[in-house]
Amino acid sequence: MKDVRPTSGRVVSALFSILGGKVEGCEFLDLFAGTGRVGIEALRRGAVRSVFVESVKGRADEIRRAAGDDSLVLSLEIRRAVSWLVKRSMKFSIIFADPPYNSGWCESLPALQNLNALFADDAVMIIEHSVREPLTLVINPNDLEITSSREYGETCLTFLKML
Repeated sequence: MKDVRPTSGRVVSALFSILGGKVEGCEFLDLFAGTGRVGIEALRRGAVRSVFVESVKGRADEIRRAAGDDSLVLSLEIRRAVSWLVKRSMKFSIIFADPPYNSGWCESLPALQNLNALFADDAVMIIEHSVREPLTLVINPNDLEITSSREYGETCLTFLKML
């Protein structure tokens, strides 16, 4: 199984502090879920449901055991998972993505085909990435804009929303 880099406690705490009451009652999507720590924390803080996307089957199975009944775990590659969710007309108020650092996903994820179809009204997307891999929206067919970025040591959280 590939190594996983869990989101640090400091970053998880900061993320949910920033999101505040927006988590309560929301549908939460955790892309590149890894250990599932962020989506599970969303459930703990009142999300109606968390959907986890983790392509490594062993990790997806661990998330399934830990997350409980208020979750859906997809063990699919990210593009297939987005397509699967779009076909089922699923929408999310909060979309969190923690792609592997320095993998190119930081730049390509905001332009992923049909990603915008997963956004509920007033949805926010947060991408966790290395401060050494800045996120810029050069080609953005999904009409996303960066609203803010926050740095926590080597980690950056970049917040996006639909135009």
